[in-house]
Amino acid sequence: MRQWRRCLLLVLLWPLVSFAGSEILLTGAQDSSGVRDFVQALGERRPKDQVHFVPLAQLPAPGQLKADTRLILLDPEALDWRLREPAGPPALVLRISRVQAQQRLGGLRPPYLSLLWSDPPLARQLRLVQYLLPQARRVGVLYGEQSRFLLDELRQAAHPLGLEIDAQPWPDLRDNRPLQTLLKDTDVLLGLDDPQLYNPKTAKNLLLSAYARQMALIGPNVGFVRAGALASTLSDQNDWLAVLDRLLDQPPDKWPRAHYPEHFSVSGNQQVARALGIEPIDAGAAGQAVSAGEPIR
Repeated sequence: MRQWRRCLLLVLLWPLVSFAGSEILLTGAQDSSGVRDFVQALGERRPKDQVHFVPLAQLPAPGQLKADTRLILLDPEALDWRLREPAGPPALVLRISRVQAQQRLGGLRPPYLSLLWSDPPLARQLRLVQYLLPQARRVGVLYGEQSRFLLDELRQAAHPLGLEIDAQPWPDLRDNRPLQTLLKDTDVLLGLDDPQLYNPKTAKNLLLSAYARQMALIGPNVGFVRAGALASTLSDQNDWLAVLDRLLDQPPDKWPRAHYPEHFSVSGNQQVARALGIEPIDAGAAGQAVSAGEPIR
């Protein structure tokens, strides 16, 4: 009889157990309307969970958080905070690029971090080059000390596409010779998401120099496309929410150490395309063509 009652109690309590939500804590240095909108959107996707944002300055040390907290870091400052000690809950790291991670981590990948890259995958960008500029063969790439480590991966991704990478270091941004060399010797420029090289201060020089040579710049991000680059792939808020929703359904020990969003779109600058004599960019068709080369997951 006692065992029967225990089984009956478990049956009655099972709905409460199965629908008990997790605490999902998002944190970052900045508390903005954009952050709040993102947190609200995630909460709407996961109504059974307790989804909330706490500014980084209001958090204790990582080791003082509950071990079962699902922790989401929204900026590099939050990553720096989590790196202070190994104790604490595992974390999903958003809005961090490969170069930013290299600056903070080098080749280390702490087991309590899952890095969700914000910069476009190199192979994806190269497939966009191939789709928009099928005659291009030599891809020019400027790199800095912090982005040098990407070159081997870039060359490996270019080889099966029949593309050749011509890379030039750009240690002194006042010296335009590396850029001019690439504009003279290559068919297209590919921008790496390296903020030392690609930033508001260098944008005018890069874009006007490329335009003067009738050269297209692909990437490094959608901001440069708005400013005058030809196109780039990007993952928007909905793409990131889909990734988080899927990962949060898994136990943290199943989270990948590093990951790019599976879903993405293409952003193109039609005015630049016309100026370069390129067909109007059909973002949907371009996205489908680039997606066709994605690895099967």
